[in-house]
Amino acid sequence: VDSRISAATVYPDRAVVTRVAESVLPAGTTELLLERLPASLVDASVQVSGRGTAAATILDVAVRQVFIEASPSMRVRALEDELAGLRRQDAVLADSLQRVDQQVALVDRIEVAMTTPPSGEAPRALPSFDDWQRLLTFQAEQRTRLASERQALRQQREELAHKTAAVEQQLDALRGQQPGGRSYKTVAVRVAAATAGDLTLTVAYTVPGASWTPSYDARLRTETRRIDLTYHGLVRNATGEDWPAIALTLSTARPGLGGSAPEVPAWIVDQARPVPLASNAGYVELSPFEIASDVRGRAQAAPASAKAVREAAVATATVESAATSATFRIAEPVTLPSDNSPQKVAITTIALPATLAYEIAPKLREAAFLTAKAVQSSEFPFLAGPLNAFLDDTFVATSRLKTVMPGESFELALGADEGIAVRRRLVNRLTENTGLTNSGRRVTYDVVITLTNNKRSAERVVVREAVPVSRQEKIVVKLLTPTEREIGTAAAPKEIMRDDFGRLVWTVELKPGEKRELPFKVSIEHPADLAVSGLD
Repeated sequence: VDSRISAATVYPDRAVVTRVAESVLPAGTTELLLERLPASLVDASVQVSGRGTAAATILDVAVRQVFIEASPSMRVRALEDELAGLRRQDAVLADSLQRVDQQVALVDRIEVAMTTPPSGEAPRALPSFDDWQRLLTFQAEQRTRLASERQALRQQREELAHKTAAVEQQLDALRGQQPGGRSYKTVAVRVAAATAGDLTLTVAYTVPGASWTPSYDARLRTETRRIDLTYHGLVRNATGEDWPAIALTLSTARPGLGGSAPEVPAWIVDQARPVPLASNAGYVELSPFEIASDVRGRAQAAPASAKAVREAAVATATVESAATSATFRIAEPVTLPSDNSPQKVAITTIALPATLAYEIAPKLREAAFLTAKAVQSSEFPFLAGPLNAFLDDTFVATSRLKTVMPGESFELALGADEGIAVRRRLVNRLTENTGLTNSGRRVTYDVVITLTNNKRSAERVVVREAVPVSRQEKIVVKLLTPTEREIGTAAAPKEIMRDDFGRLVWTVELKPGEKRELPFKVSIEHPADLAVSGLD
């Protein structure tokens, strides 16, 4: 029977493909064959169902592997034929190059024969001046011609080698996971029909070679202080078969992790003993996962217990939440050729109100990095992935978004903004001796951090500066500016606070055009005979 791919559910490391075949059954037992399926098809994952006017009963399902001389893929066969033609051309050029080398050797032998004195008693007339001139002219013409032919042939072989390498790379991508590309699988379904009638057969199976990863575009609208976050899925198909205009579903489930948590072994502490090296390290192989699939091609990892599925209609996709995962059903049909090229499909676009702040670490970089804080108000779980940040319509930076579930707050790194000028200046570094006998030494750092708001709006700026931390009781660190009275606490917050790592954190509200200076002064005292690391 002829079949077509109607749907595919893509996981991070595999896909479940659904095929539909329509046939007219006579009364009795009939074997229906779905041929030329990918050789990498997982036999244990095949699921079959059917419906129609025939009172049909599915008796059994068998998966058979068929070996053939040529690849079952038309595109692969075309590239294999092209590769064979390129190799034949290279063989012809190699033969031509060999003939040129033989002609060069013949010219060399003629030269040797004409210039070697005669041996033996038989006298031979010496070449005349005209003979020598003709010999030199012949040699020059032949060597020039042969050198030109050799160079042209070598250039043609180099160009042919580049074409051959490109075709081989395309073949490697198209063959995907197929073992050698010289086999395919056939699914045989035996059906018993009490009466003649039509039957629509649905077959779902798992194949490796497909994957999807999330990516994001975040656009900050400066006037409205809103972030338009576009959620994309980058889908790859290297399964060995093209997916023309299918219903595509993306799933966050990870069946490769198995169905249960790993067993925690005992933590044993014992005397160390030499262990001989083994020739082969043992490994544990996960068994194939089982997938529950319905006739519409929806597939997901079978949950331990059924839960209510919530559906939310959005502009581009529908999210379906299950007990252990979520699936994104793409609204429009998608065509994915089996060439492993990434194809971006839109999942959703969400408008999020954001709170903006500038993060600055002036000792490391004199730049203000814009950070937006928002709450994930959609039903779409955000998986960790790369993010392209735009300021209005200008691309500003690339970063990553962590995994964020619905209802969680998160931060978006939107890159450096030149509208906030930052300068960190070391005003003075003073080294002096201390003690009555100059037995001690004090190093004092006097730093000023200058912030200038060149924007037309008021902005919040967060500045972080590390305070030296002593790991030796003989090394004493004293914070001179700001004083401890100026530093706030959790109970009484102020403009200057300390974070969990002891760093100073200024939270400054800068008005348009405002300039602020943040002084920072610290001293480090230690014995003069003690070598100290970490001093700038």
